[in-house]
Amino acid sequence: MHLEGRALRWAAGLAALILRGIAASVRWEELNSGPIRDLVAAGQPFLLVFWHGRLAMVPHAYHRIGGKRVKILISEHRDGELVAMAMSYWGYEAVRGSSRRGAVKGARGMLRAAREGYDLAITPDGPRGPRESLQEGVLELAKWTGLPIVPVCFSARHAWEFSSWDRFLLPWPGTRGIIVWGDPIWTGRGAEAEDSSLQQKDLEARLQMQRRQCDILAGRRTGDGEPG
Repeated sequence: MHLEGRALRWAAGLAALILRGIAASVRWEELNSGPIRDLVAAGQPFLLVFWHGRLAMVPHAYHRIGGKRVKILISEHRDGELVAMAMSYWGYEAVRGSSRRGAVKGARGMLRAAREGYDLAITPDGPRGPRESLQEGVLELAKWTGLPIVPVCFSARHAWEFSSWDRFLLPWPGTRGIIVWGDPIWTGRGAEAEDSSLQQKDLEARLQMQRRQCDILAGRRTGDGEPG
């Protein structure tokens, strides 16, 4: 069903309310947030990177470390409008585009936001996968803007895992949850194509390992092998 107008705004508001309620009820543990809090304290903008399936609690994680001004790249697909509106209730402003549809428009919007001092946020396997497969746009954006890449992931001991392509994860209210921050990654401007390819593989592996670490530390039983 395609929502429009008032129905879309109502659905987005309800989704944001549910997510806020769940986030407030979860018993969170946070790992390695120190380096990211230092960036925030120093006024250093960064590029927040996380898998599409772990989107639900990232706005909460961002606010926990003191983040205030962020723009997130959201697909121009019609489903992206609901996500954009829901994120707006968390203070996330949307830049529409992706590495596929609206790529140029999205890149321009993110570059403009970086020049204005915003933090940036992107799901590198969105909007349609493959799951946990890093697309090229993340490293390109980091090099164009000069911003450090900050990987983040969450998991929960008990959660709903949807049957969508990204295995979208939503914690149960009151469960034990964990947020794991990766160390900031600075990429060199104008790197050779071979270096960029190696950096892409390395970042993808880091994000996949971070997600597995989250699940293990949360005590989550997923039966999940390699991303698929």
